[in-house]
Amino acid sequence: ERKKNAEKRKSFDEDNAKDDGEADSAARDAVRCLEHAMVVVAGEKTVYRAIVAPSLIQASDEDAIRISPFYRKACVAAYSHVVAAVVDRTMDIIETVFLKEGGIGQSSGSGAEKDKEGGSSTTGLSVRAAASAAAAGLRMLDGVRMLGPSLAKLCDMPIEEATDGEVMKPSAATMSVASTLCIAIHRTTVKNCAKTLENLAKAIQEDPTNGIKHRPPDARLASVTSDVVRAVRIISPFVSAYKSVTKRRALPWDPNIGEEAGEMDSYVRFLVMRLLNSLQGKALNYTKNAEDEGGQPRSNMFMINNTFYLLQQLAPKGNKERLTDVEVYHLDGDWFKEKVNNIFQSERGKYLAGWENINSHLTAVDSGGLEYQKNKNLLSLESGRMFKDRFKGFNDDFQRMYEIHHPLSVIDNGLRKELQIAVKDVFFKRYERFYEKYSRFRFSKKNQQDYLKYPPPKVDSMLTRMYGDNLTAMREDISSF
Repeated sequence: ERKKNAEKRKSFDEDNAKDDGEADSAARDAVRCLEHAMVVVAGEKTVYRAIVAPSLIQASDEDAIRISPFYRKACVAAYSHVVAAVVDRTMDIIETVFLKEGGIGQSSGSGAEKDKEGGSSTTGLSVRAAASAAAAGLRMLDGVRMLGPSLAKLCDMPIEEATDGEVMKPSAATMSVASTLCIAIHRTTVKNCAKTLENLAKAIQEDPTNGIKHRPPDARLASVTSDVVRAVRIISPFVSAYKSVTKRRALPWDPNIGEEAGEMDSYVRFLVMRLLNSLQGKALNYTKNAEDEGGQPRSNMFMINNTFYLLQQLAPKGNKERLTDVEVYHLDGDWFKEKVNNIFQSERGKYLAGWENINSHLTAVDSGGLEYQKNKNLLSLESGRMFKDRFKGFNDDFQRMYEIHHPLSVIDNGLRKELQIAVKDVFFKRYERFYEKYSRFRFSKKNQQDYLKYPPPKVDSMLTRMYGDNLTAMREDISSF
């Protein structure tokens, strides 16, 4: 079973990597087509200037036949027709990438297939696919933004002539079809790019709340969290392209346009807030079954894992690290660290509070009022019951808590050790003192060892093995109960 799951996971990762590469490769190819279009148009313009343009110069001889302005316009129109076909084809290629790899026109969601582990059936873009589409759109817009003006200039051709034989610069009224198409490429790319950004935000919002991938039973990191971190990193380099979108289009997270439009950080903040809302919805689903005692701990651990991952991946780091590792994106500003860290600390506190109940059994026993049976070594039934109730209560509660918490997963080694230490701090030292003081009393004639089956070293060893993937150790511990 574990081998099948591993193979399924490997296949899933390979498919994702393939889809990510296709979107980025298609965007790069579209930019290369734009570059190639510039080369073709530049060549056509050179041919025009070398062959056609000389025939349009009016000779100074009075007997020379005067060149008709309609002939000049016809020559320019012929040039415009040739280069317009090139520009139009380039525009088709860019729009095709948006429609195919960019997912324009598709609804956002968790994916096209039904989640076999219990997730809802949706059709559309997953968060990962939407992120790849958004990055691809920004890459194409970056290319159009930088190469478009040069291409438009190459497509321009004056159609008027001054009286002294010099050509006049083209005006807006005399722009060729090809030049108009260049402007249309930029406008269309901006519009489609804005759509891919909206699809990414919508995909995060609509990520399913059920299913192993979306809400893991062991409360480990949700796929949407790592997908959002990846999304932030692959779109963050395109700051200028993003600004080109916000200057021209009002967006749900930034209604301003022009110079008042927000920067990339405003979009990233919107994505992070959508992610936190999605995670809280998933965490709430853990607790829907009132009869499941492990629902609340799983909910807390799920939020701990995901918020910790966000802090590790996106929280601002030291300047030295940022200078030496330019490929890693970190959010500027205190809002992110403050918001996510508050959730992390709150969920951590709630999780540890669940272990406090164990301390209710570790109360002191009045040694002065103890009564012994005739042999002076064995406590009376009444006195022995005080010890039995305390040790049995601890054993039952600890066994129940361990069965609930041991299967929970914490992938990060540092966080795992920190949580293990924090759990120990709740009750372990108190239990050590309790066990050392009261285990010396003989309070049961036949079942003394059953009540003392959790000596402190064993408890310490069991707590040290929590939150890992050691299934063998878990089976051994549970079988010993």
